[in-house]
Amino acid sequence: MTEKNKWVPEFTDFELSPYTGLTLDSWLSAGRYMLEGVFNHIDSIDKPVVMPRKETDVTYPHKASTGEALIAEQKAEIFEGLTRSFFIGSVMIHNEPEITINGIKLADYYKHQIYKSCCQKDDPAYVGTYEELHVGKFADDPIKPFQQTVETCALVIGLDACREEIWDKYTDKEKGDIASFLKSYAYNPTVPQNWRFFNMLDLAFLYKCGYEIDDEIMGDHAQAILNYYVGDGWYRDGQCFDYYSCWAFNVYGPIWCNWYGYEKMPYVAKKIEEASNALMKTYSDMFDNDGFTNMWGRSCIYRNAATSAFDANMFLRNSEADPGLSRRICSGSLLQFLSRDDFLWNGVPTLGFYGQFTPLVQGYSCAESPFWLGKAFLCLHLPKDHPFWTSKETENSFDKIRMHEVKETVLGGPALCFTNHKDNGETILRSAKVFKTSNDMHGMWNYNKLSYNSKYPWESTPVTGNDLAVESQMYVIGDDHNGKKLYPNAIFWSGSRDGLLYRRAFFDYKIEDERHWVQSMDFADFPVPSGLVRVDKLALFKRPVTITLGSYGFPDNGTEVIRREEGDYKAIILKGKDHMGKEKQLAMTIFAGWEDIDLVRSTGTNPDSEKSIVVYARMKSGPKLYDASKPYVLISQTITKESHEDFTDDELFPVKKIGYSDPWNSGAFGPVTITMKDGQVRTAVYEGIEAGLQL
Repeated sequence: MTEKNKWVPEFTDFELSPYTGLTLDSWLSAGRYMLEGVFNHIDSIDKPVVMPRKETDVTYPHKASTGEALIAEQKAEIFEGLTRSFFIGSVMIHNEPEITINGIKLADYYKHQIYKSCCQKDDPAYVGTYEELHVGKFADDPIKPFQQTVETCALVIGLDACREEIWDKYTDKEKGDIASFLKSYAYNPTVPQNWRFFNMLDLAFLYKCGYEIDDEIMGDHAQAILNYYVGDGWYRDGQCFDYYSCWAFNVYGPIWCNWYGYEKMPYVAKKIEEASNALMKTYSDMFDNDGFTNMWGRSCIYRNAATSAFDANMFLRNSEADPGLSRRICSGSLLQFLSRDDFLWNGVPTLGFYGQFTPLVQGYSCAESPFWLGKAFLCLHLPKDHPFWTSKETENSFDKIRMHEVKETVLGGPALCFTNHKDNGETILRSAKVFKTSNDMHGMWNYNKLSYNSKYPWESTPVTGNDLAVESQMYVIGDDHNGKKLYPNAIFWSGSRDGLLYRRAFFDYKIEDERHWVQSMDFADFPVPSGLVRVDKLALFKRPVTITLGSYGFPDNGTEVIRREEGDYKAIILKGKDHMGKEKQLAMTIFAGWEDIDLVRSTGTNPDSEKSIVVYARMKSGPKLYDASKPYVLISQTITKESHEDFTDDELFPVKKIGYSDPWNSGAFGPVTITMKDGQVRTAVYEGIEAGLQL
């Protein structure tokens, strides 16, 4: 059911699902809710899944596209809408074969649309084979990929999920026509990262359906997939690590094993199975106590698709996912989005994380792209007596630790560190092994933030109205000579030692510049019950500079601002509510190295709310080019709370003493020791970071 444009589950069972209340019936209701939003725009079985688009400047079909490029984009959009909505449509059809929305029986609709889009060349909805698209200006590029390759993979997953209801209803000729279309993309160029799985699943589906395929081509894709693996269940997707490792590699891999790998390439299947099970050992801790998905990495418009790796693990012969915990997280993340009144626009998911949020949108997306989140609904392929549906929701890591405790997980291969904070129920992610071009702010927002918080999605550049550059959860170095602002476009990983995570950031890094001619910082941070303490060291070759560090972006729907001091320490506390009226509280404290703390107000830069606030610290390095007496180490803290209960003095000002090794107490060299009021001692040792850096 809906309430003010949001989904409210009408079927709940808090005995079976004590944490979320959601059951199989709840998920079926949610699937219908999502499809109603789509089919309210479709009044005929002949009308394609092309949805209204709120954003038109970034997404495709692009305004500047003409000729062959425009035609290719229009065809891709038609196919993307069809196949991605089919993620949900297929499993709903399998569960409810007669499901009808807006007077259209969905099984008939998808059967009709799939055939004409793939096979009827005289139909306006026909999307074209690879060979038909690889003409004109595209023909000069021998490895040119097309969006259709992505969508053929979604298509075969859907066709398999409702095999009896649609695929088996085609005639042999129709099946052969569709198979020829699939072969066109299966055997042609792809992008050398997670896209290889698109070709692999096309081929695996064809094999499963009795068609001959080229095992050698399959083998080349498979060997590449194995070599993207870095451990702990994670794969490097191109240059970076992000949820593509989970909603692509760890979804397609188990399906491929089931369709083809176990029988034909058991060695590869064994490796994929081991990787999926390795992911299950820690993946649940990337979600917070409510099951919220963190806003991190590219394609954030796919939202809770990140939970699809849990369901996919259950395709495996030797699945090790905890079914009760898996359903709890999947349901929690479903509620994270569907229970908001800004999630849909005209019935379809916005091009944003919650509401429309253009700063996170990529040019490869169209209005129908968010239906990649339909992967989260693939759990509906599991029969009603499967443990995923029948097991009681189980405890997560938050339930197993005491108040004021933090559970930390460090994964060196993908350079990920995530912490579960009992006191506020949040999960904070710190990442590295990231390199973006120096002008790619979009990429830096997605990957280069100091930390990502499950309850405080990243904020784009605040509009300050002056010369001061501030970024949430990111340092900015301003060159006082020329006014240029430098951003941390490369972050290297150095691992965790004695309770601190070490990384190095290079600002305005270019591969042609020697390391010594690049401004940099060594990051050392550690968790506290409600957040993180930063003990970061400057590595500058040029002064003077002005440096800022922002907190998380804070939704401003009427915010109380409180300033506090304790000795030389200063803090700003924000108390307010998010877009949905939930209480929020954030505090940033500066302890050493910083000159002052302040805030900026902004509009249109926060994914949750139209208005926002970013608290930030600032300092100047001093006029001398070389000066060991000026601060090298900048110590600060950001903590958050999901209520308006006041932070205690010990929470706001937890540092009792700071010890330096150099004669100026600037942190120029030697260990820096932080003694906390609760008796814990953390010692940051920067010398030696160089030896362990990884990208």
